[in-house]
Amino acid sequence: MIVTPPRSDTTQQPRRHARTATPARRIVPRPRLLVAATLLLLLVSVLMVRAYAGSALSPDGLHESSGEQDAVPTEIVEGGPIINTAQGGAQSYRLPDKTIALTFDDGPDPWWTGKVLASLAKHDVDATFFVVGSGAARHPDLVRQIAAEGHELGVHTFTHPDLTQMPEWQRRAEYSQTQMAIASATGVKTSLIRFPYSSKAYAIDDENWPLYREAGELGYLSVLNDTDSQDWAKPGVAQIVENSTPEGTKGAIILFHDAGGDRAQTVAALDRFIPAMKERGYRFVTVSEGLTQAMEKAAPAGNVTARTEQPATDGEVWRGSALVWAIRIADTTVDGLGVLFVIAGALTLIRTLLMLVLAGRHARKRRAKDFRWGPEVTDPVSVIVPAYNEKEGIEAAVRSLAGGDYPEIEVVVVDDGSSDDTAAIADGLGLPNVRVVRIPNGGKPNALNTGVAFASHDLIVMVDGDTIFEPDSIRTLVQPFADPTVGAVAGNVKVGNRNSLVARWQHIEYVIGFNLDRRLYETLRCMPTVPGAIGAFRRQALREAGGMSDETLAEDTDVTMAFLRNGWHVVYEENARAWTEAPSKLSQLWKQRYRWSYGTMQAMWKHRKALVESGSSGRFGRVGLPILALFGVTLPLLAPVIDLLTLYGLLFLGRTETLIGWVAMLIMQLLTAVVAFKLDRESMKPLWTIPLQQFAYRQLMYLVLIQSAVTALTGARLRWHKLQRTGDALVGSAKS
Repeated sequence: MIVTPPRSDTTQQPRRHARTATPARRIVPRPRLLVAATLLLLLVSVLMVRAYAGSALSPDGLHESSGEQDAVPTEIVEGGPIINTAQGGAQSYRLPDKTIALTFDDGPDPWWTGKVLASLAKHDVDATFFVVGSGAARHPDLVRQIAAEGHELGVHTFTHPDLTQMPEWQRRAEYSQTQMAIASATGVKTSLIRFPYSSKAYAIDDENWPLYREAGELGYLSVLNDTDSQDWAKPGVAQIVENSTPEGTKGAIILFHDAGGDRAQTVAALDRFIPAMKERGYRFVTVSEGLTQAMEKAAPAGNVTARTEQPATDGEVWRGSALVWAIRIADTTVDGLGVLFVIAGALTLIRTLLMLVLAGRHARKRRAKDFRWGPEVTDPVSVIVPAYNEKEGIEAAVRSLAGGDYPEIEVVVVDDGSSDDTAAIADGLGLPNVRVVRIPNGGKPNALNTGVAFASHDLIVMVDGDTIFEPDSIRTLVQPFADPTVGAVAGNVKVGNRNSLVARWQHIEYVIGFNLDRRLYETLRCMPTVPGAIGAFRRQALREAGGMSDETLAEDTDVTMAFLRNGWHVVYEENARAWTEAPSKLSQLWKQRYRWSYGTMQAMWKHRKALVESGSSGRFGRVGLPILALFGVTLPLLAPVIDLLTLYGLLFLGRTETLIGWVAMLIMQLLTAVVAFKLDRESMKPLWTIPLQQFAYRQLMYLVLIQSAVTALTGARLRWHKLQRTGDALVGSAKS
C-alpha cells in the first residue's frame, strides 16, 4: 500500500526541484560534447603550433652528405658567397677588397640581439641579420629595431631545419612564414636567404645544390660566408677575432650569431674586431651594399643597385600578424600549462605528504590499545534504506542489516516508487525488525527524509539499497556516538565486485581516494562527506541541518557540510565496513561520478557563505572548503595537465627527462597506494594495475570532472541517474 509519512522535524519542506529516478538516456548533452571536442581540438592545435615553432617537428642537420659535386657548376664552387640562380642562371659574387659585411644568424634573441645592436651602434656599423621566423614572430620589437637602426634583414627559415630532409612544400612554407613574420614587424620583405647548416661556396654539393636553384626560382639571393667566426663554439674572444679576420686585404662576409646561447664572447669580440679592422682601412657594409659594389665592379659602365627589400602588401602584413598571434597564443598557452603543471605537482606533493603524515597519525591513534570513544553505545538504531528498483540486491542488503550483532536494530526500507519487485521482496522476507514503506517516486533525499520520519530511534544509519553490511558493522559504526560532540560517522566503503578491471580501479580509488582522504579530513576536522553507502547520524544533528536536502545531487555531502557548520564533529570509523557494488561499465561509472562531482560542486557553492561566517561555520569555511576546493576540485582538474605535458614532452621535448618525471609521479602514487592499502589492511595485488590506470581510468575521471565543472558554470540541472545493479556486492562481503 501507499503510506503517507507524517510531518516531522526532519521531513524536508516542499521541494522546489523534485527529481525523478528514471534513468537518463545519456548523461552528456551532445552540444556539450561538441564544445568539449572543439576545445580539445583547439588545445591540440595550439600545442602543435608550439611544437612546430619550437623546431620539434623539424629535422636537424646531423645527417652526413655524400659530398659529391658533379651537378654543381664550377663557377659556384670556386665563386663567392653571394649566389644568384634566378631564371635558371648560376652567378656568384664576392665583396670588393677591404670590404666586410657582418652577418648574424639564429636571432632574434630577447637578450643578446640587443647587446649586439648596441655594439654595432657604438661603432657606427650596419650589418645583416638572418632571422629565424619563429624567433621573429616571438620578438617582433627586435626585428623592428634591427630595421629601424639601418640594418638589413634576411631569411634563415622559420624553424632552422635541415632543408635537404624536407619536401618542397615544407621548404616553401619555411621561407614564406619567415617572410610573413618580417612583414608583420617591419612592413617589408627581403630577398636574402641563408640556409641553416650552410657554410662556404666550396662546400655546396649535389644534395643541397637544388636548394639554391629552388631559392633562385623563388626570387631569393643565397648568402653564404667567407669567414666563420665560430663564435658558437665559444673559443674565447681572441680566437673569435682571429677566426673572423680576412686574409690580407680580401673582402669577406663574416658569420656571427646573435642567438643560440651565451653570446658574451661574440659581443666582446665585436668591440675588439670592428675597431681593429677599421684601423686596417676596412669598410663595413650590409650584404646588399656589398653586392651593389661587387656588381658595379663587374659592370663599371652601368648604374647598378642591388635591391634586396621591397614593401609588403597589406595582405602579407595581415597574414604575418595572424602568424605572430598564433605563435603568441601557443607560447602563452604552453607557458600557462607549465605554471599549472608546477601547481598540480606542488598540490600533489602537499596532498601526499599530508596523507602520509596525518592519515598515519589517525591510524596509530585509533589502533592504540587504550583508545576508546567512551562507554559502549547500545542505544537502539534505526537503519534507513532508500530503494528504487533494487530487486537484485535488496534481499541480501536487508538480511545483512537486520541480522547484525547489535542489541536492537530497526530497518526501514523506503521503496521510492519502484517499478520492479523491490518492495515485495523486502516485505516478503518476513523479518520482524524490518518495515517497508511505499511512497510515490520523489528522489533519494525525499526517501531518506521519509525513512527518518518513520524511524523509531535517535541513532540513524543510512544505507544504499545495494550495500551489504558485515555482522558487526552497525555496532562498530555507532560507537563514536559515545562522544557527545560527534554528529555523524562515516564508515569504510568496500567494492564488492572486483572481477573486472574497471571495478579493480574503483577499488583502488575507494581505498586511496576516499578512505585515506577521510583519515586526513577527520584529523583536520573538516570531513566533507559521510557516504550514502554507510553513514550514521544523530537525529538531533539531522534536525538542526534541516534533514536531507534535494538542492544538490550530493545530498550526503550537503548534509555533512551542514553538520560541520553547526559545530558537530564528523568522524571516520575504519572498522565499520560496507560492501557496495561498483559500476562495472564505463557508461555507468561516468553517470555515477558525474553526479558525485557535480553534486559536490553544488554543495560547495551552497555553503560558500561559511567563508565569511564566524564560529564553527567559519572554521569549516576557511579550512574545509579551501582544502576540498584544492584537493577535491582544483587538483583533479589540473591533473590532466601532468599527463598532457608528459605526452607533449615524450613527443617533442627530452624523452629521458620526461620519462624520469613521469616515473617519479608514478612512484609517488604507488607509495601513497601502498600506505593506503596497508592502513586498510588490503591485499597489495590490485596495485599492479595502477600504471594501466594512468592511461585509461584517470582520463575518464578527468573528463567527468571537467564536464561537471562546465555543467556547474552553465547552471544546468541534472536528473537523478539510477545505475543498473547485478547484486555483485555479495562477492566481496563473502570473501571478507
